[in-house]
Amino acid sequence: MEGSWGHQKHDHGDRGRGDVNILFATSNPHKIEEVEAILAPHGIKVGSLSDLESIPPEPVEDADTFEGNARLKAIGYARATGRRCLADDSGLEVDALNGAPGVHSARYSGVDGDRAVRDAANNQLLLSELEPVPEHLRTARFVCAMCVADPDGTIVAESRGHFEGLITTRARGQNGFGYDPLLWLPEDGCTSAELPPLEKNRRSHRGSATRLLLENLS
Repeated sequence: MEGSWGHQKHDHGDRGRGDVNILFATSNPHKIEEVEAILAPHGIKVGSLSDLESIPPEPVEDADTFEGNARLKAIGYARATGRRCLADDSGLEVDALNGAPGVHSARYSGVDGDRAVRDAANNQLLLSELEPVPEHLRTARFVCAMCVADPDGTIVAESRGHFEGLITTRARGQNGFGYDPLLWLPEDGCTSAELPPLEKNRRSHRGSATRLLLENLS
């Protein structure tokens, strides 16, 4: 499996990670940890944008689907770095809101600031909009679309994962980020952010997409 990912030199350079098989086009440490936990046992070394001496400009994510944005990022970063790149686009779909916040999940509230500030504002807006919606109609899911692309723009593999639940009425838990504290898992009696990290990786949308990506690459 390791050899199938290849290794190509690029102009931006990795710091402190040694050779990598794939560059994960993110600087989010939570995403990197989750994906590494699944890929590492398969002998796949993962680098991130934080390992580069200079980070290329971020591609414009103007697609109207998670898959479209994942492709834009994977191809854009692969061409810019000369490396095989993995990119993902993920977010929350709420049925009572016709699928919103969807591809706008990261900046749903429109509030600027660091991740913690934006997450808090997004969660508060979501709870406010769902306040009149009864519990049984608050069905929702995390979605993650992944794409692997080569520097010539070839799409090597794609996948999509889901994590189903309900939107609760207050944030609970510390094991996660974004909307994790709001996605209630009825069978577990807890939110996504209250799951132990290993269990969350095993069942999450990003974990599901990563495992499916491995199958597609195989």
